[in-house]
Amino acid sequence: MPEVVALFLAATATMLATGVGALPVIWLGDRALRLRGALWGLAAGTMAVASVTGLLLPALDEGSSGQVIAGLAAGGAFVLVARWLVDVDQAHRGADGRARDAIIVFAVLFVHSLPEGLAIGTAWASTTAGLSAFVVAAIGLQNIPEGTATAIPLRLAGYGPWRQIWAATLTSLPQPIGALLAYAAVEEVSSLLPLSFAFAAGAMLVLVGYELLPNALHERPRRSAVGGIVVGAAAMLALGAVLGV
Repeated sequence: MPEVVALFLAATATMLATGVGALPVIWLGDRALRLRGALWGLAAGTMAVASVTGLLLPALDEGSSGQVIAGLAAGGAFVLVARWLVDVDQAHRGADGRARDAIIVFAVLFVHSLPEGLAIGTAWASTTAGLSAFVVAAIGLQNIPEGTATAIPLRLAGYGPWRQIWAATLTSLPQPIGALLAYAAVEEVSSLLPLSFAFAAGAMLVLVGYELLPNALHERPRRSAVGGIVVGAAAMLALGAVLGV
């Protein structure tokens, strides 16, 4: 199977994993609200370890400290600017209440799935054994609770099960696109590999610190969020050990 086709299928699988995250909301109904802290924590722990182990450390191995710092700064700035633009847009549209919450969650997750796609494509282009499988698995796993986070405000806004599933899945639509773009860029210009790793790491770490952790720790009881963080981080560390990453 050609590498590009395999990459596209892998990134599409991570996208579909987000739709799977809507299923607990459909099955559990309002009881799913109690899981929000643990689910956000799970996503935060998973993404934090994946960002450092699967992206930042390979970036340091492949490139100079200047490249890594520039990539981290650019990735973090991308997420912060995109988040600000989403907030401004929704404020100007005048959306209110639960519908506005659903739109904002969808838009934020849609924007931040692009750097996740870039991470997949960059890892795929790397020659480090096991790295691509680790990054794909990490992003696929953390996409599930993100899908749940998308579906909950949609349910509260009155949207039906199929709309919850489709909306959750579509938040990750940029992942296959970003994966192909990053892979093509790195294949053409190999010096972009450490910069691309660092960009994706910076974006994902800012997402953890600015979005996922605050959302997780805002829920009560906090021990659920802490438990989710520990489980997510431990799962990624174990996966990394198995794959030798």
